[in-house]
Amino acid sequence: MFRRTFWFTAGAAAGVWATAKVNRKIKQLTPESLAAQAADKALVAGHRLKGFALDVREGMVRREAELGEALGLQAPVDPDLPVQRHFAVEAAEPDGRKSPATYRKLPYNSYNRNEDH
Repeated sequence: MFRRTFWFTAGAAAGVWATAKVNRKIKQLTPESLAAQAADKALVAGHRLKGFALDVREGMVRREAELGEALGLQAPVDPDLPVQRHFAVEAAEPDGRKSPATYRKLPYNSYNRNEDH
């Protein structure tokens, strides 16, 4: 009699445990849950990518400083010399005009037949 009660109780407990496990897995596989899991993983990947980019930028700055020291670019500048200004090619002039090197003028009378097509 006790054996039957023990096995009945063990079977009922195993059934309840298995049912709870299956229901939990089914809830994990709903579209809303899958979307939430994907969003969480995308956020984690974004944070890792941002950390990687910050590490690369830090290493880049450190290496530029090392190269600047090795090449003597960080040496003090003589105050009598004029200031060297480095402009990007696309940079505008100080008064807001574009410099002539920033754009290319095409000829008004082009003989290229493929230009209009």
